[in-house]
Amino acid sequence: MSESTINIIYISIEGNTRSFVTGLQDYAKTQHAADESNPLITLKEITEQSDFAIETKPYFAFVPTYLDGGNGVDNGVKELMTNALGEYLNYDQNSRYCLGVVGSGNKNFNDQYCLTARRYAEQLDTDFIADYELRGTSVDTERVYHVMKERLNACTQ
Repeated sequence: MSESTINIIYISIEGNTRSFVTGLQDYAKTQHAADESNPLITLKEITEQSDFAIETKPYFAFVPTYLDGGNGVDNGVKELMTNALGEYLNYDQNSRYCLGVVGSGNKNFNDQYCLTARRYAEQLDTDFIADYELRGTSVDTERVYHVMKERLNACTQ
């Protein structure tokens, strides 16, 4: 059986997303050690200094929510801080390899919770597949891993 890998492309402004995906990568290692058919995770962090590259493998995008103004529902929204990721994912044909978007945010922001990720999913013509709050919990880690694993398996068969 060929080994599959879950590729994650993300941006982390204050470290929450980095913390979560690093925890996901650690969880994947334990799952893989228990059963080699469980995929490992590779991470690619995008920053303002990242060079654009052409993606050739399926990936999941992880997007935190940073907004400035508007409520995202009836009076608009101004994206903030994640533009480098959006530009990277839309570079060349990169968007066609996106298997789904995972969002994070703070549930105190109600309708704005994961709004950036939902907008990315729409712009990339893919699905918003999972969410977690702030740095997430171990339950979130397990849930998100299994959602990505199932989606990867469905897309590669």
